[in-house]
Amino acid sequence: MTAFRTLDDAGSLKGKRVLLRVDLNVPMETGRVTDATRIERIVPTIREIADGGGRVVLLAHFGRPKGKPEPRDSLQPVIATLSQHLGRPVAFGGDCIGEAAASAVSSLADGDVVLLENTRFHAGEEKNDPAFAQALAANGDIYVNEAFSAAHRAHASTEGLAHLLPAFAGRLMQAELDALTKGLEAPARPVIALVGGAKVSSKIDLLQNLVTKVDMLVIGGGMANTFLHAQGKDVGKSLCEKDLADTALRIVEAAKAAKCRIILPVDAVVATEFKAHAAHETVGVDAVAESGMILDAGPASVAEISRAIDEAATLVWNGPLGAFELAPFDAATVAAARHAAERTKAGKLVSVAGGGDTVAALNHAGVAEEFSYISTAGGAFLEWLEGKVLPGVEALRVKEQG
Repeated sequence: MTAFRTLDDAGSLKGKRVLLRVDLNVPMETGRVTDATRIERIVPTIREIADGGGRVVLLAHFGRPKGKPEPRDSLQPVIATLSQHLGRPVAFGGDCIGEAAASAVSSLADGDVVLLENTRFHAGEEKNDPAFAQALAANGDIYVNEAFSAAHRAHASTEGLAHLLPAFAGRLMQAELDALTKGLEAPARPVIALVGGAKVSSKIDLLQNLVTKVDMLVIGGGMANTFLHAQGKDVGKSLCEKDLADTALRIVEAAKAAKCRIILPVDAVVATEFKAHAAHETVGVDAVAESGMILDAGPASVAEISRAIDEAATLVWNGPLGAFELAPFDAATVAAARHAAERTKAGKLVSVAGGGDTVAALNHAGVAEEFSYISTAGGAFLEWLEGKVLPGVEALRVKEQG
């Protein structure tokens, strides 16, 4: 993989104060964590550092408090769930810098863990202010970044700190970087990308980058309707960004020039209203009625997608193929996901997926555990797919000597 410094390069951590940047921006309701996925994923790194005698100082953000303390955005309510999953007590520091932070950190013994208060309670965090980064660094001997999901932001705790202390990728960050390298940077070919979702407008950069990187590109969801419209097909009342028809055609031309095969739906499941179990029919994409809404790809489209997956050695997936939240318009997404999972289990496919709707869709299909890697990093995963530099990742890269 690309050379990034990891915990394997950090040497002994015994007695060292380890500033560990994690993502604890978890769903909360009435002061309780409702989805602990992000907490579960950081536990192995916390344990590894603590078991090695390191003094773990957790840095994290929560919500959007706009650079000042906001009680509803305090990290303190996360402590109970974090302690439970970690199987050991976690102390709390009432601030991430200054006297409160210094006092909390100085009271740690080897193997102890403390969570400091929300970094975004200070305006210097999102501004990547050098003085704020220095104040954070005062409480650590080394810095470990475990928050790939925030790596697309050049903030003090995600990027600034990496220039002030010896900096390393945590195990979750390392796993993300390994998976992403296998996905697009140095993949086994052929590579197929499956991109779905509602709108082309939110994924123009993504599509333009992917056509130059992959061998086959499946376009599904509402965004496929814009491409069908651009090709002169009537999509009825379907979600469609008609003003982006020229953009869609440019992407198709760029794909041809790059020898990337674009796969669009050939049939569609059409209804006249957007609701679960609405009356529906399957028609060819050139036979959508004026009153019809395309809500899913049809079985012939799924068969073509499955055949393309069979040809591929690597799959990168972002976004559903239809309105998967509404039965029966989840059929194409579920079928394609299960087919990809079978190929992965058989050792014939490396499958990397990410983005909020994608994770939900793969969980819905019951195959999230069977993909090679599922990224929980929404924005960072998308920006990586778009070919953009992620500041928090670049700061961990081993620099060439000389």
